[in-house]
Amino acid sequence: MKTGNLRINRDRLMNTLRDFAKIGETKNKGVTRLALSKEDIQARTYFKDQCEALGLSVQWDDLGNMYALLSGKNPDQPPIYMGSHLDTVKKGGRFDGVLGVAAGLEVIRVILDQGVELNRPVGIINFTNEEGARFEPSMMASGIVAGKFDVSTMIKKIDQSGVTFGDALELSGFKGSRAHRLNQAAAFLELHIEQGPILEQLQLDIGVVECVVGMCCYEIEITGQSNHAGTTPQSLRKDALTAANYCMNILHDRLAQLDSDLVYTIGRFSVSPNIHTVIPNKVVFSIEARHKDEAVVEQVEAILTDITNESPLPSKATKLWGRHTVWFDEEIVEQVEESTKALHYSYKRMVSGAGHDAQFIAGIIPTAMIFVPSAGGISHAENEYTSWEACANGASVLLETIYKLTNKL
Repeated sequence: MKTGNLRINRDRLMNTLRDFAKIGETKNKGVTRLALSKEDIQARTYFKDQCEALGLSVQWDDLGNMYALLSGKNPDQPPIYMGSHLDTVKKGGRFDGVLGVAAGLEVIRVILDQGVELNRPVGIINFTNEEGARFEPSMMASGIVAGKFDVSTMIKKIDQSGVTFGDALELSGFKGSRAHRLNQAAAFLELHIEQGPILEQLQLDIGVVECVVGMCCYEIEITGQSNHAGTTPQSLRKDALTAANYCMNILHDRLAQLDSDLVYTIGRFSVSPNIHTVIPNKVVFSIEARHKDEAVVEQVEAILTDITNESPLPSKATKLWGRHTVWFDEEIVEQVEESTKALHYSYKRMVSGAGHDAQFIAGIIPTAMIFVPSAGGISHAENEYTSWEACANGASVLLETIYKLTNKL
């Protein structure tokens, strides 16, 4: 590396990732580690033990977010944090989230191994319930910290067994003080697997992430009339499913013309009464669209309104939710890019279509993200895979960036 003798130990990083992967391991070599489950508590304890063995101070806030800190020469200076999350979806992968935490550990180990004295504190964060797989919504704890969610509402969220987030947090042993919440830092960096196919398809090492794209999510409801499937002439039918098919075809045609970077999905579909001998009287389906340019998202919303007006049967479009594009701090993004160039890795500036804790933290702390390739673009699945070399490449960019920022900021 260009940063003196500082070098990521790939084998040590690999072994740390393997240790984490054993906690909640599934029979198909994936991981189930739902937020605040016994597996998540075990992973948190492992993380705490590893940090304390390095001499880091470890605290957690009232949401269970964990903060491990190396003081540096000037402990009163705002720290630079790295991190991500340790929880997974059910039957998830070995790299999503945990790579950012494990790489943070490796960065600290390298700094300590080489006896480097940093100009400011550097730390690692493990955010609670990023996935939202046990307690909705996703990115819950980082969202509360950033003022996006109301804590009194979030602690009442329940899992499938009726356990509240608040109760699970109390039982976990990782409910700390609100005073420990993240509120001041010089920067936050999140290393993450891409969870998409772009870097692999372009055969690139690193994604320098500029933003998390904006999106909108709508529900379209079409109302028809049920009648007997064998006795009602086609010309007299008010078939909600046929009308829905007509609307969906028009949607695909019009959305495809907007911009090649626009992605859109009809992911939920309900037909009533869903009986093969009865003409459907109602169809409800969801459609979401994502793009970095909010003007494009607005065009999508206009098209959805037009579709309900053009439907052959009474229709309505209801906006369920949306989000604005979150642009990361340009100075931090540029340093990630400079670090990548210094290490001679191939890269591209890109966007994130998926949400991450970084998008909320960007509202309170200068933030950026680093992506590494996902094999086949697969994530949230047991066969999720990122090569050890790619993990080490991402950790190397993280180390170089952290070191340079401690001298710049």
